[in-house]
Amino acid sequence: MYDVIIIGAGVSGSAAARELSRYQVRACVLEKAEDVCCGTSKANSGIVHAGYDAAPGTLMAKLNVRGNDRMGELAEELDFPFSRKGSLVICREEEGLLALEELKKRGELNGVQGLEILNREQVLELEPNVTKDVIAALYAPSAGIVCPFGLNIALAENANRNGIEFYFNTEVMDIRKTEKGFLLETSAGVYETKYVVNAAGVYADQFHNMVSREKLHITPRKGEYYLLDKSAGDHVSRTIFALPGKLGKGVLVTPTVHGNLLVGPTAEDIEDKDGVNTTPEGLAAIAGKAGQNVSGLPLKKVITSFAGLRAHEDRHDFVIGEVQDAPGFIDCAGIESPGLTSAPAVGEMVAGILKDKLNLEVNPGFQGKRKGILDPSKLTMEERNELIRQNPAYGSIICRCEMISEGEILDAIHRPLGARSLDGVKRRTRAGMGRCQAGFCSPRTMEILARELGEPMEAVTKSGGGSRLIVGTNKDRI
Repeated sequence: MYDVIIIGAGVSGSAAARELSRYQVRACVLEKAEDVCCGTSKANSGIVHAGYDAAPGTLMAKLNVRGNDRMGELAEELDFPFSRKGSLVICREEEGLLALEELKKRGELNGVQGLEILNREQVLELEPNVTKDVIAALYAPSAGIVCPFGLNIALAENANRNGIEFYFNTEVMDIRKTEKGFLLETSAGVYETKYVVNAAGVYADQFHNMVSREKLHITPRKGEYYLLDKSAGDHVSRTIFALPGKLGKGVLVTPTVHGNLLVGPTAEDIEDKDGVNTTPEGLAAIAGKAGQNVSGLPLKKVITSFAGLRAHEDRHDFVIGEVQDAPGFIDCAGIESPGLTSAPAVGEMVAGILKDKLNLEVNPGFQGKRKGILDPSKLTMEERNELIRQNPAYGSIICRCEMISEGEILDAIHRPLGARSLDGVKRRTRAGMGRCQAGFCSPRTMEILARELGEPMEAVTKSGGGSRLIVGTNKDRI
């Protein structure tokens, strides 16, 4: 019997787990995938939004601003990449000036600091590659960029370090109310708990609807992206937005914390909750729309494309709180953009609800600091040479594009909630994220995974489940 079971190890579920670990509680996270950060949280823009877009008074508005405020401190505590670069919302027509002013007023009502409307000359001085058609822009200095994998993994690792259990490859199939709480039937057995936190992304409506007469409806909203090589990473220095439309903030152009350039997303409502395929139409739309606000985009430097899903709830607001006709069931649903920004505040809110409901006491052993994987590139040459003398694995480069060593991959495998697949290694170290997109380093990374996990090479997967890269043996093929 658990006090709390969290469904979903994305950024919301992991943030809730980390904040809950501040208290004395028996809790676990159930995740159907093979790792944390395998759903919406792994495929998004990596933007820390300032908070001017959401309607004042909504949970989106409140938690966006709170999450933004906390991100810098959290990045220091948990050692993940974050940079407060600022953002610009580009206006290219006189008719848009009123909308720009409205965004500024909305942001100020939400508590966003430092918002300023810049004229054409000021915009071009900040960002010379913005379209010459620009007439004004809303500047938000508090906006930033973050590594979505880094944030999610850091939250989960720290939660686990403080006593929260994680179970992977454990898909929740059914939820039933009991006298003591809830019984969860999963692909890996039955779990029982007093409280459930429903942080299941695009599937959160299905779990909510199992226990409540008041139904939720979540639409998967697909967004497709281009990722450009690091040689294009300085084309803009800040996140460049178009004026928002009814489907969101439109196609953006932004640097990433790792030095690449990201362009996207599209916004297409679909029915398939696992529909993360890219399409020729979607990628063509990105190229056309992005060029409206940023000139000379070097799209010949695209190294990959991908798609992610946003969990759009019909009322277009976060749904967080105890379900009225299902006491003990806490929704954390409809967490679409600015969900990544809001995650620290979402975690606080969910943990606060559970603290009051369960009368939880402070965990005296809580450790709020976490050290990420060592990045040798941040060391001096003398420090790096000494590191290699102490551990030669740091002198063996496995991923040449990103200059990732065997030492970093070993750390990724053996740290709390360590990597068990190629994608798990990639999300933690960036091995395979460079120009060749794992074409060179995959075999060596697979060898290391097989050796360290005590598995045959055939058992190593790209992303868990049936995603094996080697089928059979030479003998089988003869």
